[in-house]
Amino acid sequence: MVDRLTRKGFDAETVDDVMIRLERHQLVDDTEFANEWVRSRHTHSGRGRVALRQELRKKGVDAGIIEAALDDVSPDDERAVAAELVAKKLTPTQIDRLLADPALRDTMFRRLAGMLMRRGYPQSMAIDVVTEALDVVTEALDGVNTEV
Repeated sequence: MVDRLTRKGFDAETVDDVMIRLERHQLVDDTEFANEWVRSRHTHSGRGRVALRQELRKKGVDAGIIEAALDDVSPDDERAVAAELVAKKLTPTQIDRLLADPALRDTMFRRLAGMLMRRGYPQSMAIDVVTEALDVVTEALDGVNTEV
């Protein structure tokens, strides 16, 4: 906050005054900010721990506070959100395309895994989640093919 106010051209005395008032009213709390940021961005934007760490670092939050906030996101929660993201992307149209051309599996795999990694999920988790999702779809498609 101090850096931002200084960049905007406020003199040191004004910046100090503002910071004192903000702290007096408990409006500057990096720990609370980081906790809320992690909760919100993980739940609503589907961000993984890697992306959340990077976002908070860019905002100037202390590394210890970042790690404490990230402790609230368990690997199981992170994996569940990743699986939801993949399930949303595997639309009926995508599944129909896979049924028509099983060779598209590799393309879908790369796209889905890339999407997860761009959102901040570890590569190994992205690979596992996408493989599991595509295996479920493939097994379902195999069941449909054998019934026909």
